Amino acid sequence: MPETAPRPRRPGLDASRVTLAHGAGGKASAALVEQVFLAGYGDPAGGEPGDAAVLGGSDLPGLAAGAAARVAFTTDSYVVSPVEFPGGDIGDLAVNGTVNDLAVSGAVPAVLTAAFVLEEGLEIELLRRIVASMRRAAAAAGVRIVAGDTKVVPRGAADKLYVTTAGVGVVPAGRDLGACRVRPGDRLLLSGPIADHGMAVLLARGDLAIEAPIRSDTRPLTGLVEAVFAGAPGTRWLRDATRGGLGTVLNELAAASRLGVVVEDERVPVRDATRAACDLLGIDPLYVANEGQFVAVVPAAEADAALAAVRAIPGGEEAALVGRVASEPAARVVLVTGFGGTRVVDMLVGDPLPRIC
Repeated sequence: MPETAPRPRRPGLDASRVTLAHGAGGKASAALVEQVFLAGYGDPAGGEPGDAAVLGGSDLPGLAAGAAARVAFTTDSYVVSPVEFPGGDIGDLAVNGTVNDLAVSGAVPAVLTAAFVLEEGLEIELLRRIVASMRRAAAAAGVRIVAGDTKVVPRGAADKLYVTTAGVGVVPAGRDLGACRVRPGDRLLLSGPIADHGMAVLLARGDLAIEAPIRSDTRPLTGLVEAVFAGAPGTRWLRDATRGGLGTVLNELAAASRLGVVVEDERVPVRDATRAACDLLGIDPLYVANEGQFVAVVPAAEADAALAAVRAIPGGEEAALVGRVASEPAARVVLVTGFGGTRVVDMLVGDPLPRIC
């Protein structure tokens, strides 16, 4: 990398108190994580923040000496409102979100734990539905829920229920992902249409007089991710586009790799109903959360094979190659419009849709 390439801009933490923006996945979230948590805990395993920590023998002394495979570990909390929405609920969201964080870290998910914070007065029947949904989601993803915890807080101290999950998976030998492996000329593969989850949750709140047939895309990504590796063994980087949407995760890629990311607007799939709802509300689909889509960086020579492999899997039929990695503009994301113009896709401070995952 040339020495003249600019360093990624480090987010500033200006607020004296936590705001909703700090949980939205944008610049404010990045500042909070970097300047409070990473500064307090120390660098993450492997030195590069991601969706899961990939741990080897030096991190886990009990692992067999010289073991080729590594362990991936992740944890996440879910506070979606409403807790049930078209296409899913907080239960399958929690399972799929944790499974997907493991999958895009290169791991084969194995087991999960689940902890609940329940508000006094919560309907037991609602809790039964959420637990049953989690069981179905775990079965579909091929994982087991093996441990958990439950706490009950006074009425008004929580919004019905919060779920925290943790997951463990195994990274096959020889599978190595990271922004440091990305090279100019690599292609961007998107697994399917964006913005469905965020818009489904927003409309389900009933605050807007809008009705649209939009369902959350919450689902396990394990099969689609394995298809990427089958078609493109040299896959460089993977990330599921959850909080902050596609625009945010591509900015994270650009900042970590110090390379440019060029996206072709007309190649990014968005369902008609979702695009119409976004247009009506003045929201850019690039920044709307997804719970069942990922973006992969694959070598150019393997891109067509990776796309064909993903499209051959049920649920991957609308996958698309949506852009490329370039040397310039360094550490920036640029969108090429349908008219041939360009605009910078920056990372937002917050999120236009709070509490959706």
